[in-house]
Amino acid sequence: MLTDHPDIVAITANLSDPSAAKEIIKTAVSRLGGLDILVNNAGAMVMDDEDTGLNHAVNVVAPMALLDAALPHLNAGACVINISSVNAVYPAMGAASYSASKAALNTWTRGMAKTLGPKGIRVNGVAPGAIERVESPRNPDLVAAFVSMTALGRTGVPKDIANVVRFLASDAASFITGETITVSGGYRL
Repeated sequence: MLTDHPDIVAITANLSDPSAAKEIIKTAVSRLGGLDILVNNAGAMVMDDEDTGLNHAVNVVAPMALLDAALPHLNAGACVINISSVNAVYPAMGAASYSASKAALNTWTRGMAKTLGPKGIRVNGVAPGAIERVESPRNPDLVAAFVSMTALGRTGVPKDIANVVRFLASDAASFITGETITVSGGYRL
């Protein structure tokens, strides 16, 4: 519950609208007093037989717009972490547009690492595999299929991703940039 964490600022926004980025960053900087870490964690997964433009708008354009808005507030030592997907490398059946949007995010991550490195700002990504969430459980047959293709024999949990994000945001990762770390339990090894 957010009230248990007073340092968290929850902002509701439609990230398919690039103009929302400026207001999001303005609100965050105002409420938090500055900005050191930007985690682009919002995502859309629209299947190929639907309006796939949402995939690109939320998964590629929104992180770009958020970084553009955040950049004046980021100093040396800041970092940007983009949440990608294993589907960037292993396209999902029926979700080629989603997979392509995440592949574009990975390429942009590397490009921005080169661009912002001279300013002392690191840019990395995290590519989750199958992550189970209590609030949106998957069909048990689909979970079994993921598990059968995963070396560790289980799906992940949100904490598996949070731990890697925390590491990338820490000083322990001060010499890591331009990387997308796959956190999938060995999916499709």
